Amino acid sequence: MKALCSKLDSLLPNTPTSREGAALPLPDRLDEAANYIKSLQGRLERMKERKRQLLESEGSSRGRGSEERGGMRLPQIEVQDLGSGFRVVIISSPGDRLLFYEAVRVLEEEGGEILNANFLVVGDKAFHSIHSMVADPRGGSEASKVLERLKKACHPCC
Repeated sequence: MKALCSKLDSLLPNTPTSREGAALPLPDRLDEAANYIKSLQGRLERMKERKRQLLESEGSSRGRGSEERGGMRLPQIEVQDLGSGFRVVIISSPGDRLLFYEAVRVLEEEGGEILNANFLVVGDKAFHSIHSMVADPRGGSEASKVLERLKKACHPCC
């Protein structure tokens, strides 16, 4: 019994002690262990609920593809050719970070070097702005080609 209580004490985050520094009596230690287990169960339930909510929101956003927000169909992608590089602006829902990562990947595959990237969340929209520079501006990367690759990356079914 003593070995089992010792094992139980080792599993608790803080071994409770009394004010004098001596170990708590066995019934108090068992109460502390029971309370700790109950707190872990509550935490687990909250985490399961949060996971369920995240999976539902992810599933619903994937199922819709692009969504209508404030009269605007999301995501929106714009590519501007700056001569020596590109500026990519993406307007999407705040939780959709994959588009940003895909845009960076496509720009780098097209020979671009990311100079800076910014984002701003306003209400139910996230605005991403990426500036890149290409090593050889006449190397064949055109804004329309980059835009087409970005649209394919963002909407693989189309």
